[in-house]
Amino acid sequence: MSAALANIATQPAGQPAALARIGNADWHAIGEALDADGVSTLPNLLTTREAESLAAMYDDARRFRSRVVMQRHRFGRGEYQYFAYPLPPLVQSLRTELYPHLAPIANRWAERLGAGATFPADLDAFLRRCHGAGQRRPTPLLLRYGEGDYNCLHQDLYGEHVFPLQVVILLCEPGVDFDGGELVLVEQRPRAQSAARVVALRSGDAAIIATHHRPQRGVRGWHRVNLRHGVSRVERGRRFTAGILFHDAAGPAGKALDP
Repeated sequence: MSAALANIATQPAGQPAALARIGNADWHAIGEALDADGVSTLPNLLTTREAESLAAMYDDARRFRSRVVMQRHRFGRGEYQYFAYPLPPLVQSLRTELYPHLAPIANRWAERLGAGATFPADLDAFLRRCHGAGQRRPTPLLLRYGEGDYNCLHQDLYGEHVFPLQVVILLCEPGVDFDGGELVLVEQRPRAQSAARVVALRSGDAAIIATHHRPQRGVRGWHRVNLRHGVSRVERGRRFTAGILFHDAAGPAGKALDP
C-alpha cells in the first residue's frame, strides 16, 4: 500500500450529517441529469457551518501541498491550493462517499463511448490504479476569488487516468458574500456552435459536472461531447469553492507546506 493510501485508510469517519445527505440523495435523478446535460446539483450538501469551516482552511498553509496563482499561468485571476495527504476529514469523507454513487454513471459513459476502461466500485481501488501509474498527488482543492477574479474555461486532467465526473461545492453565499462569480459550463458540440450554461448555486450546494467529456446520442449512435468549465468575473466580495476530484495527479504525493 502506498503512503498516500495508508493515509487515506487511517482517516477519521468524518461528518455523519454530510454523509447522510449523500446517501439520501436521489441518485437515479442525478444520473439522468448527468446523462442529459453533463451536470447535476446536490442542494445543501454542506451546512453553513461546514462550508464556512472548509473555506477557513484556506489560510492554513500546513494543509496544502501547493498553491497556484492563476494569472502567473494565464489561467485567469485568483488562486487555489491543492490539499496534501492526509486530507481533512470532511474532504476525505466527501471524496470517499461520493465516489461509489458516481462510479456506475462513469462506467455507463465509458461503455457508451467504447472507452474500454472501467472504474472500480470503491475509491481506494481506483486510487491504487492511479498511484500505480505514477499519479500520487492529491487533487482536492480550495479556490479563492476576489473582486475582478475569474477562472478561464478548462478541464482538470492530471494524467493518464481520469475519472469523468467531479464535484464543485460553493462555500459562501452569492448576493451576500460576493456578486458575479457564476459557475459556467461550455459544451463543444460536433458540427455545431458551443453552448454555454450557468449553474446557479447557493452556499453549501454542490454541482456534479463532467470532467472532460460525456456521451451524447446522435443519429449514428453515441458520440463524445467535450465540456469545459470556468468561473465568470467576481464583481464584489470574495468567493470560495471546494473541488472534489477523484483521480490523483502525476508525480509524488508530496508533503504539506511548512507553516
